[in-house]
Amino acid sequence: GDGRARARWRRETGGWTEWHRLPRLVHGPDADSVEAAAATPATDLVWTGPSDAVQVEVTGDQRDPVLALLLPRRRAKDALARPATQAHEPGAREEGGVPMPGLYYRRAWNPDPRLRNGRPEYNRRIRQVHVHHTVNSNDYARADVPGLIRAMYRYHTRNLGWSDIGYNFLVDRFGRLWEGRAGGPRRPVRGAHTLGFNHASVGVAAIGNFEDGRVPKAVVRALVRVAAWKLDMYGDRDPRRTVWIKSSGSDKFRYGKLVELPTIDGHRDTNDTACPGGDLYVALPRVRRRTARRMRQFRR
Repeated sequence: GDGRARARWRRETGGWTEWHRLPRLVHGPDADSVEAAAATPATDLVWTGPSDAVQVEVTGDQRDPVLALLLPRRRAKDALARPATQAHEPGAREEGGVPMPGLYYRRAWNPDPRLRNGRPEYNRRIRQVHVHHTVNSNDYARADVPGLIRAMYRYHTRNLGWSDIGYNFLVDRFGRLWEGRAGGPRRPVRGAHTLGFNHASVGVAAIGNFEDGRVPKAVVRALVRVAAWKLDMYGDRDPRRTVWIKSSGSDKFRYGKLVELPTIDGHRDTNDTACPGGDLYVALPRVRRRTARRMRQFRR
């Protein structure tokens, strides 16, 4: 409806912050997907950092709002996470010449399987890569990453009612690529990352806040490698071009509207959001050029 929400939090040192608008969540399952029926309207996650109190103000037509507080905890095995190889998944495509990048599979961040609800859905092909950011801390340590992903997974499943974490892949500031949504990284798993455009795409989220934060070179390199691999697998040759995609209904494009979009785009191209942050959005032309170069390199 017309509800609005804002929040402030009390730092462990320094007192109360200014009020921050809680952005409306504009990504999620497509309306025609099985998991959409259970999805709950919500705000996006907001990173508070070390705090000992929070105040939330809700205005408009909102009944019984729920405040979700998440604390991404480290576990003893998180520091031992390593990239691994995985057997061929049934139904996976192995066409194309761009190799699969090094990947940390789901077991590396150890999600609670009881939070998942339903089976993966699959697209016919991948025509786009949507780039996101997760709007959390930019100074996390390597061992913090599994806990950060588990927190997002819990919010997406337990609080929002999605079947799994929304993103297909996540990239941390060290350039490590993590498997997000289950169903097989080589397969065209339908995510819940870009409302209205999940049906022909893969969603990759950079862990961090890049609205005003520098984008590490390692993040760009990882985005290039995963984009080149997924697009090459489905026959697309030039990630610098645009594609025409029919919207399945979003806050920005009505159901059935044919939309011209970059093959590698930012979340703001399809939904009313600042995601993936100004600095990362500005870096996308570089990601497209380098992706095209990598695809040509392995097609010779």
